[in-house]
Amino acid sequence: MAPTSPDGTPRGGRGRAARPVGTVTRGTTNPNRLRRMDRWIAAALGPSLRRAAAPPTAVDLGYGAAPWTAVELHARLAAVRPDVRVVGIEIEPDRVAAALPHARPPGLTFRRGGFEVPLDGGGSPLLVRAANVLRQYGEAEVAAVWERLCGRLAPGGLLVEGTCDEVGRRHVWVALGPEGPRTVTFAARLAGLERPGELAERLPKALIHRNVPGEPVHAFLGDFDRAWAAAAPYAAFGARQRWAAACAALAGSWPLAGPRSRWRLGEVTVEWAAVAP
Repeated sequence: MAPTSPDGTPRGGRGRAARPVGTVTRGTTNPNRLRRMDRWIAAALGPSLRRAAAPPTAVDLGYGAAPWTAVELHARLAAVRPDVRVVGIEIEPDRVAAALPHARPPGLTFRRGGFEVPLDGGGSPLLVRAANVLRQYGEAEVAAVWERLCGRLAPGGLLVEGTCDEVGRRHVWVALGPEGPRTVTFAARLAGLERPGELAERLPKALIHRNVPGEPVHAFLGDFDRAWAAAAPYAAFGARQRWAAACAALAGSWPLAGPRSRWRLGEVTVEWAAVAP
């Protein structure tokens, strides 16, 4: 096992603290902010969590100034796999120190680190979740970060990277396997949503500057808005029915992924290749 400092920072040669890879984020966080992403992760990764021979490890990378998202991720994944181990990783030492009183080893621990994803014994996580982390980076930096994080995944593992608003009502994330990006999921609290195109402001860094005419993601959101408008009669039965009807229309021209039952939750997932820059 690699030596560590008291705050969980990996030690380099001659006991020097190894420098974490990355930069400090704004740290904004709120309880229940990532519930939509967590709900999707628990469903998508559930089979892999259940069949893992040893207790699987999940990482909440860049959890922010307070540890709520890591605490909640552990609770939600433990409902699927009770012995799951969640490691909250932060690059800012004070944030790690503030989180330590919330640790419940071995199920929930916190340590200092960055994109190198340090784990005791050099293990590989089944999940790395990086929410609201890459927004401060340049678009040109995203691919290298994705590649690095995907390289840390265990076989069958998942990297989920995306952005949401401050209270988690609007959220867009990319799911990646060890081979790279697979899908993009759009999720929203449907009450108060005027049109799906409003989710554009929460596109991940890899896509947010691509929401312009001529780009696939712009075309997708435009088609989604038109399908939403055409589904207006379903609003009499509720926003969920209208969203589901719009998704059904969208499925005629876009490769949607995942079970249709997710639509009623205010989600829709599309293959990455269809919206990639």
